[in-house]
Amino acid sequence: MYLLIHAVDETLFDERPDVDEDAAKRLAAWIEEMVGRGVLVHGDRLRPTADATTVSVTSGDVVVVDGPFAETKEQITGYDLIECADLDEAIEIASKHPTAGMGTIEVRPLWFQ
Repeated sequence: MYLLIHAVDETLFDERPDVDEDAAKRLAAWIEEMVGRGVLVHGDRLRPTADATTVSVTSGDVVVVDGPFAETKEQITGYDLIECADLDEAIEIASKHPTAGMGTIEVRPLWFQ
């Protein structure tokens, strides 16, 4: 099982609202294909980084900070959990996701213990 972590520059959607509409259409087609293949377990979009809260513990003190854990050009905007045969298939699935054309998708295997 693999987690596809989507990272996109959030300002892209502010600058070009048509990107959001086009991406929604391409995403619907991707979801339909992956559901048909039986590999999509779950996925969702995340709220913007302005709504994020980061929590850490330093010397026993809980530190809470508004915003994401790092200041970067691209932000984590969503995820998909997929169940497929191997990394090659996970990469093939990720390459078809609309986010791959707007930002990046990190493919990370889950660690079941």
